[in-house]
Amino acid sequence: MAYLFESFKGWKAYCAKNNITLAESVIEYETTQKGSSEKEIYAGLAKAYGVMKDAIETGFTEDMTSNSGMINNGAKKVYNYNKPVLSKEFQNLIARALSAKEVNSCMGRVVAAPTAGASGIIPGVLFTLQELHNLSDQEIYDGMLVAAGIALIIEHTSSLAGAVGGCQAETGSAAAMAAGAIVYCLEGDNDQVFNAVGITIQCMLGLVCDPVAGLVEIPCVVRNASAAAIANSSAQIALAGLDAVIPADECVDAMAEVAESMETRYKETALGGLAATKTGQRISKRVLIQDIDILPDQK
Repeated sequence: MAYLFESFKGWKAYCAKNNITLAESVIEYETTQKGSSEKEIYAGLAKAYGVMKDAIETGFTEDMTSNSGMINNGAKKVYNYNKPVLSKEFQNLIARALSAKEVNSCMGRVVAAPTAGASGIIPGVLFTLQELHNLSDQEIYDGMLVAAGIALIIEHTSSLAGAVGGCQAETGSAAAMAAGAIVYCLEGDNDQVFNAVGITIQCMLGLVCDPVAGLVEIPCVVRNASAAAIANSSAQIALAGLDAVIPADECVDAMAEVAESMETRYKETALGGLAATKTGQRISKRVLIQDIDILPDQK
């Protein structure tokens, strides 16, 4: 019987008892619960990672102007800017997260990881990690498996949906998945993986979902970039041996508690936060009029 991903404490204990890695336990889950073969699982991971890399490339090479006009080739501007704030590697990380998410906002092909609204975080993080550390595709795939296990536990206890838990549930979960994957790929132990998850959730806790005009564009795109940065900072902290203090399971419990108390206007309804600002409302009215104008003739 495979582990059913109910808690990080249980996941750690299961792997220790059976002397298997975190990635191997996810493979076991997929083969026993979903009926997939290991070969099929890795083929699916390869396909998904290919789509992620293609999305990054698409965002850098094609026109990324959304129908609303709120997204206008920002990733290219960041990627090509000639004065990195920290390093070119950090600049690339941010640009890649923006790029893949812009493709989603412009109706391109992405991987929901775990959602379309957070689809730039894991691509930006994993592609940059692989480049920096010369990791094999196989190592990246195993990191993706660990990220999937993290998502399963968050989903079991809390939610991955902005409509349920705010943006903490979407970009927060994706950042936690990415942070855990980084630590795993860089050979951190299981405690370090889970500390990275807990630290990330602590940093993202309470983030509302307030898309301007109800579109997954602003502030969603820039939040993918900031979440990618947080994933890396959390991984760095955890790899150095720092404890999250509040265990990952309790951090997810806190996420669920915050989600439950969060008012509806902060859950993807475009009724609060940035969507309710004067500028947000003005954009919303303009977008609504555009949508009406492009409807087919109903006569």
